[in-house]
Order: sequence, then structure tokens, then C-alpha cells
Amino acid sequence: MADPKDDSFRPADPAALFPATRSTHLPRILILYGSLRARSFSRLAAEEAARILDRLGAEVRFFDPSGLPLVDDGTDATHPKVQELRDLVGWCEGMVWSSPERHGAMTGLMKTQIDWIPLSDGAVRPTQGKTLAVMQVSGGSQSFNAVNQLRILGRWMRLLTIPNQSSIPKAWTEFDEDGRMKPSGLYDRIVDVMEELVKFTLLTRDIRDHLVDRYSERVETAADLMRRVNQGNL
Repeated sequence: MADPKDDSFRPADPAALFPATRSTHLPRILILYGSLRARSFSRLAAEEAARILDRLGAEVRFFDPSGLPLVDDGTDATHPKVQELRDLVGWCEGMVWSSPERHGAMTGLMKTQIDWIPLSDGAVRPTQGKTLAVMQVSGGSQSFNAVNQLRILGRWMRLLTIPNQSSIPKAWTEFDEDGRMKPSGLYDRIVDVMEELVKFTLLTRDIRDHLVDRYSERVETAADLMRRVNQGNL
């Protein structure tokens, strides 16, 4: 049993949790969507979220998943689309994941994007401590299967997934011919979610290293840590 007096036991540091100096740049949000259809409702919902985020003062970037290869399908992380995705994940401070629900689950395209994001890239954990909002669209009645799965993945990727979420049923009825979402309570919910994402991002982005500083990892050697989190050979 570890000795509580060991140097690896550290109380929370108020100075680290409430820094006197904070970042002043716009919060950086990356949006991923899970369909390549010409009229993709997960993309239209994501674009609506981006407009809201822009109004809320965030800098928003999208990843276009067209051309992203399947994981383990004769390619590796040197592929240009994989590098593009990983560079965007490194740039961002928070993310929005927007997926259709297909056969009761997120799409394979959505999962492929997440599978290409590493838990660890050398000594860097690209997602750890960053914020996440989850959204889904459905062709039928309202469901939460996809957002529930996205939450599980967010936890696995050590993201701070915000409490609120968006689920749009019968999505084909919620957008006009120009791809804009019609006024409704479903639109209002997306505004709620994006407001919450921006607030959580601003609240945590300067302290995320302290928030995710763990005793179990402080007592672990760097080599052991890399072996444990690097699952590239599985």
C-alpha cells in the first residue's frame, strides 16, 4: 500500500485551478460529422452549431471526412487525411461530434474519425481534458442511442463531455431548402448546448493539465505510461 506521505500525493492547488492570468484568444472548436451524403442532416446540424458558436465568439473549424481511410486498411497515420484530422485535434480546445443514428448506432464514418484520433501521441495526449458536445440526428422518432455511444467514446478519450446534448428526430422535416434549421425547440436546444460548450471550454482550457493530473500516472514511469496507453498494435 502506498504511503499517504509519498511525494506523489498532492492536494488540489487553488492557484492552478484559479490562475491569475487566462488565455484571451477565441475558444477553438473542432466539429466532426458522420455522413457524406450531399444533403447530410448531421452536417447541416453541425453547420448550424458552427453559426451559433461563431455568434458566441468561438473560432470554428470543420474536418471533412471524405477520403479518410478505414483504420488498419493498408494505411497508417502518415495518410494526409489522418494527418489533417490529427492536426485539427491538436489545434482545438473543444469539439462537437454530430452523427446520424443508423441501425440504432452512430455511423461507421463517425467511429472511423474517432478511431484515428490517438489516446497518446508520444508524450502528448491530444484529447485529454478538452471539452466535447455530442449531437445526433434521426430519420424517425427521437432517440439517444448515438449520443449515448458518443458519450462513452468521449469518456474513453478523456474528454470533458458537457451535460447537455442535442437529438433531432425526423431531421428531414427540420431544415429548409437552403439547409438552414427551422425555428423550434430543437434549434433552441442546439443553442443551449453550444452556450454550455463555450462556457465549459473557457472555464477549463487553462487548467486542464491540473484537472487531469493523476496520482496513478505520477507514480508510473514515462515508458510504462506510453506502453499502457499506446494501443496501435491491437
